[in-house]
Amino acid sequence: MCLKQIEGRTGEELASKYLESLGYKIICNNFRCTQGEIDVIAQDRDELVFIEVKTRSSIKFGEAKEAVNQRKQKHIVNAAKYYLYKTRQEGVNIRIDVMEVYLFGKKVKINHIKQAVWA
Repeated sequence: MCLKQIEGRTGEELASKYLESLGYKIICNNFRCTQGEIDVIAQDRDELVFIEVKTRSSIKFGEAKEAVNQRKQKHIVNAAKYYLYKTRQEGVNIRIDVMEVYLFGKKVKINHIKQAVWA
């Protein structure tokens, strides 16, 4: 596993722990299908939340959320639709969020952007 993959996994783990501390129930991590990938799927009260986690150790090339472009959003939406189909969940309230995880040395900053994707 390369350094970037380790950084990404670390960010996803920190995001999941953060969400759990807020009362979210983590249902699945790293759901993959041909349509795309969902980093975290969680239950937040009456909403099923699909979460894209972007981890950065620097803002040299921009904010983490900027990496969730239209193409990436389309993949997230399609993967979420497939998850709902596969798990036979119809009529559930869903939301797609983006979480930015910044690792600056030993400091961690998490920015949770709710309803970030509407594609």
